[in-house]
Amino acid sequence: MPAGILILGYLALVLAPLGLAWAQGLAPRGAWDELASGLGLLATAMILVEFLLLGRFRAVTGRVGSDVVMRSHQLLARVAAVFALLHPILYASPRAPAPVWDVTHRTTVETSWPALWPGIVALLLLAGLVGMAIGRDATGIRYQHWRLMHGLMAAAVAGFGVWHALRAGRYSQDPGLAALWLGLLAVAGVALLWVYVVAPLLRLRRPWRVTEVRNEGDRTWVVTLTPDFDGTMPYRAGQFAWLNVGHPVFSLDENPFSIASAPSAGREVQFLIKEQGDGTRLTGQIPPGTRAWLEAPHGHLTLAAHDDAPGVALIAGGVGLAPLMGILRELNATGDTRPTVLIYGNRHAGQIAFREELDELSRTHGTELVHVLSEPPDGWTGQTGMVTPALLKQHFDRDDRRDWLYVLCGPPPMLRAVEATLLSLGIPSSRILSEQFVYD
Repeated sequence: MPAGILILGYLALVLAPLGLAWAQGLAPRGAWDELASGLGLLATAMILVEFLLLGRFRAVTGRVGSDVVMRSHQLLARVAAVFALLHPILYASPRAPAPVWDVTHRTTVETSWPALWPGIVALLLLAGLVGMAIGRDATGIRYQHWRLMHGLMAAAVAGFGVWHALRAGRYSQDPGLAALWLGLLAVAGVALLWVYVVAPLLRLRRPWRVTEVRNEGDRTWVVTLTPDFDGTMPYRAGQFAWLNVGHPVFSLDENPFSIASAPSAGREVQFLIKEQGDGTRLTGQIPPGTRAWLEAPHGHLTLAAHDDAPGVALIAGGVGLAPLMGILRELNATGDTRPTVLIYGNRHAGQIAFREELDELSRTHGTELVHVLSEPPDGWTGQTGMVTPALLKQHFDRDDRRDWLYVLCGPPPMLRAVEATLLSLGIPSSRILSEQFVYD
């Protein structure tokens, strides 16, 4: 399913309430009243459709990218919150019971307490939900607890929002629009049940075991898993998994990590994990034999559909190397002779992961390897500073590399700067794949 169809489907669901309201043919009210109702309809629809952007549905993330889905989820939630806040403010008609003859509430705004209070609760919860998401790092709440609160609050916002629409909405009294609200609410509920109940139940049949935890740099570890079931997990080089190590299958103690291994290397999967939060600070203490669960594969950072690219450029920052390492390993294992370049940025030399293997790939596979350190040690002969436009131009401002595939993974500021430079060099956007490993 092309990405364009997914976007059109989302717009159709969000705009459907407006279409059904217009189709009712009710006598119009003042412009401010209609705008207020329209914003309320849009906000409610956006909140309900947001449940399809949870980042776990491969039919969506596989087309547009998991990072794009997550950023869209964040942005649309904030837009919905603004619409919901403006919705009650913009009404200009009197707040009073409608006259007996005004059966369609054309002259007044419904403000009875039974109709109003679910909307007030939904609005307050939505404001708290968005505020808690924006300031998550400042709250000091463990990610797993934050995620549980986030999910419960989102479900409550959806439920109270639909309740308010059915009780107070002028247009939502129509059976068609009321059925749409209940249908979207059911879809939201099914999405939550799938992610938090059905999918974990399915994972019970495919447990994994930790077979190795190895230090691979400053506060960075390689974690290797082996399936504890017959068979293996099909995936493409460059994809990622939601990893749960040492917790029950229904636990919220899971985080997304890119797979650093190559699919053709065997049944084991390998992750490159840096200690930088609640779920990773004890990575080095994981004992071999620990039970693990994988929700995978996810991600679009793969060479699939790009077999026509005459070369592959890989640009990584820090542990953003992980998916690109998987791609390099797969190219080498399958005998793919296309030329490759890896530009790999770190703060200091102790952060360089897979250093010996990268040197070996440079010799045997011919990968052009460029290390960049912002704090180089004495005697360092490689590149210094940041991954700058000048460095990118030096390697990619060539006619024979215009049609290469460019795969990027690293901190968001770095990715934005690199992508802007590549576009300025005439690299088509369709030839640039990127995935952020940090979300706000």
